[in-house]
Amino acid sequence: MSSGNGIVVLDFGGQYTQLIARRIREHHVRSVIVPFETPLNELCELDPEGLVLSGGPSSVTDPEAPHADPGVLEMGVPVLGICYGLQWITARLGGKVRSALQHEYGRAQLEIASEPTPSALFRSVPSPLPVWMSHGDEVIDLAPGFRASARTGTAIGAIEDADRRIYAVQFHPEVRHTAHGEQILANFLFDICKAPPLWVSQAFIEQTIESIRERVGDGIALCALSGGVDSSVAAALVSRAIGDRLHCIFVNNGVLRKNEFESVTATMGRLGLNLTPVDATGRFLEKLAGVTDPEQKRRIIGNEFIYVFEEEALRLGKVDFLVQGTLYPDVIESVSVRGPSATIKSHHNVGGLPETMKMQLIEPLRDLFKDEVRRVGADLGLDSEILNRQPFPGPGLAVRILGEVTPERLELLRGADEIVQGEISAADLYESIWQSFAVLLPVRSVGVMGDQRTYGYTIALRAVHSEDGMTADWVRLPYDLLEKISNRIVNEVHGISRVVYDISSKPPSTIEWE
Repeated sequence: MSSGNGIVVLDFGGQYTQLIARRIREHHVRSVIVPFETPLNELCELDPEGLVLSGGPSSVTDPEAPHADPGVLEMGVPVLGICYGLQWITARLGGKVRSALQHEYGRAQLEIASEPTPSALFRSVPSPLPVWMSHGDEVIDLAPGFRASARTGTAIGAIEDADRRIYAVQFHPEVRHTAHGEQILANFLFDICKAPPLWVSQAFIEQTIESIRERVGDGIALCALSGGVDSSVAAALVSRAIGDRLHCIFVNNGVLRKNEFESVTATMGRLGLNLTPVDATGRFLEKLAGVTDPEQKRRIIGNEFIYVFEEEALRLGKVDFLVQGTLYPDVIESVSVRGPSATIKSHHNVGGLPETMKMQLIEPLRDLFKDEVRRVGADLGLDSEILNRQPFPGPGLAVRILGEVTPERLELLRGADEIVQGEISAADLYESIWQSFAVLLPVRSVGVMGDQRTYGYTIALRAVHSEDGMTADWVRLPYDLLEKISNRIVNEVHGISRVVYDISSKPPSTIEWE
């Protein structure tokens, strides 16, 4: 999934910025997201084949609105502005933008201009075209050299200065609601930018292995192995690069699922990795005692993981590198470094790392989404048992227990979760669902069992469909399956008296509860 410098996406804080990058990659063109304020010299060093200016929540007429270096429009590479990107280009180059008399949100019909000549951006795209709008500002005067290449009933829908290869659209071609959005992006990538479709798995593997070899040299690396897709693929990549000088450490942090420590140890051993299992249950649970804040839980677990790894490093001798299976969504949600977006939550392997960490990080999957990682893993020859495993959070059950993590609550959740996993698998739904699990709520309610009053905990069931974890929709599980799961939990897990089903999507909710 590499080769070719690809497209740089300047993030102005839009909710669809990551989706733009995904759509570009789906055309096998490399994409990188950087903050809107990235200095011009750094952008030039990336040597992109084109730039995309994302949407954003701000009004370009606001004095506090985000502004990129004006030199981005003079780099000599094609530019595509989307929504706020269109408005910023217009205002920057001498046009006029105002708060729209009629805001446009949702579906609209776009009429593509055919005179004097059709825009290269809309080649093979029919008119009128259903598009997805989300804007409160509108262009009323075009910048010199520009023409309107498309309109809706109420606003200019697209503009261009073909001589300067600057294009912009008011709608969002990256969302599925826009018909032929993929064709519009393809026209920009291939006809206008001439970007090569070289973002393929095998090229990514080869370049990543070479990069790791060069960086590590004759050194030794530790890998934080969890048994999930991400860390397993990261370990396989680094193992290809440096062989037995990679030492994989699988830590039992005390908040794993039932029998997971033993089953993962056996599975990872079959990969031929240099594996050391470490049972650190006691020290993790001691640190988590009395802690209820979810961010503090994540930081504690992240810190303690590193301390365990550093102790293992001392045992091995001089170890300079720590390998982690960090993915792009982890980075996006944890640290607001790629634009004016908010931190959603600190992932234990990103925002939870201690500042005094002695080892250097190697994160070979840092710029990939989950589905891309699975393709890399398949090309590396990993078993489907590993590649099709549903995501499991690094902080484990600690972020599926709302409130304090105690041995009693862990046993309750482990029992419920084992039933959920078993029934989802028995219904042949495990691989078609992105994630399915149980959450223990800090809520007790009255129940009746055997004519006796009970006062037990509540379990929330969660099952979602997703492509990459950035957005998700709840799964419409069959009622008889929900009934079976609920009946088994309240009958087999003593201390649980109620089961509820979470039907919220992401956004506004996250997939995990904490």
